[in-house]
Amino acid sequence: MQLNRTTANVEKRPIKVLQFGEGNFLRAFIDWMIHEMNVKADFNAGVAVVQPIPQGLGELLSSQDGLYHLYLNGIEKGQLINKKMLVDCIQSVVNPYEDYNAYLQLAEEEELKFVFSNTTEAGITYKAGDAKDKVQDSFPAKLTAFLNHRFEHFKGDASKGLIILPCELIDKNGVKLKEIILKYAADWGLSDDFKTWLDSACTFYNTLVDRIVPGYPKDRIKEIHEELGFEDQLVVEGEQFHLMVMEGDQSIKEVLPFEKAGLNIIVTDNQAPYRTRKVRILNGAHTLMVPVGLLAGIETVRENVENEQVGKFVDDAVTLEVIPSLPSAEGLVEFKEDVMDRFRNPFIQHYLKSIALNSFPKFNTRVLPSITSFIEKEGKVPSHLLMSFAALIKLYDPKNPVGFKPQDNQDVVELLSTVWEEYRSEYFSIDQLVEKVLAYKNVWGQDLNQLPLLKEELSVYLRVIDADGGVHSYFSENVINS
Repeated sequence: MQLNRTTANVEKRPIKVLQFGEGNFLRAFIDWMIHEMNVKADFNAGVAVVQPIPQGLGELLSSQDGLYHLYLNGIEKGQLINKKMLVDCIQSVVNPYEDYNAYLQLAEEEELKFVFSNTTEAGITYKAGDAKDKVQDSFPAKLTAFLNHRFEHFKGDASKGLIILPCELIDKNGVKLKEIILKYAADWGLSDDFKTWLDSACTFYNTLVDRIVPGYPKDRIKEIHEELGFEDQLVVEGEQFHLMVMEGDQSIKEVLPFEKAGLNIIVTDNQAPYRTRKVRILNGAHTLMVPVGLLAGIETVRENVENEQVGKFVDDAVTLEVIPSLPSAEGLVEFKEDVMDRFRNPFIQHYLKSIALNSFPKFNTRVLPSITSFIEKEGKVPSHLLMSFAALIKLYDPKNPVGFKPQDNQDVVELLSTVWEEYRSEYFSIDQLVEKVLAYKNVWGQDLNQLPLLKEELSVYLRVIDADGGVHSYFSENVINS
């Protein structure tokens, strides 16, 4: 039986949330939270989902009327937990590339109060050329047009301002998003009254989110369909653990009943300690293991950390290089051990290829700060992190040995394709290839060739990987000295 609102008996709810993104994480985290607040705290909130890029899951999600099943698996208080639920808060799905007017009309929803987003680290960026009166390319430009339409429709009514909670994993994501919106407002000549309304009626929170979400359980989907009695093409799987840190005014507790629903949400005036350990250790470990694991022929996070060689590499990278690069190591070893236990969750099949989306922006946010801090503090390069960096560059080689096809910003993919082609034509050496990658400011925000020893040492590791066709020689020849 197909899953939709005809075959499943669910409530219709008013649109209170606008959500940019329809991917696994938002559905297993934000939409799950809204579902929990609806069930346990009478929140009665419906979600309107906006597909943020031309290709996405919007059509499939619409075909199921926004419905899908969520499985939460793991260990809780020593007990094996396997929970499943039908999440029914998504009321509509809009693709602005196909119907821009329908997208803008969502701004006229009377009860709309919240905006959530997760457009990856590459999403909160300014793109010159986005115009006011046609579908915009960037997420911040789309949101600018949406907010201006709401401002004009409700004639500047302060009570129609929105609470905006971006979930992209960049530092000060709410502050950054607001800055870009104001830049578009200036580009488009929007009124000073709109800018005042944005500043006084809308609230931007910086956020940090944490839940491991492998996504669609393709290996056992037939069994799941038989168990559910529905053909659900959007089943999503996640771990039990969840955390959301909001940096901003405590008043959000008055309108978002997360405490009553028993959700693990922290509202603070300083999220930095939470962010640093989570981004650099948990997300950093995910990101640094992806190219090494894939080039070693490993498919999942669990297989990675349980592999004798690669697992030790990941653990050593975090213990010997990431943690020492941080301002204070207090409690971080214990946090790292908890993270490794989460990676070993026997119920989770988290595929490295799913984490590999936008790997270069992720590496910039999650791993590069550890590299630069380690060099500054220790006066030498972090060998494990540079091995991962070299493996990432090799993974983006169109002729990589595992047939990996990167999904990243097109300019990044083109750059890596070009430099590898030029290297093979003997136009330049590995050292020059590395130099061009490190000089790409569109990703790094700086010329990394200026960092001491980085280019020279990274070239050594990449030369070994390229000659080997993978990462096996790193382990067999003890190139990395643990």
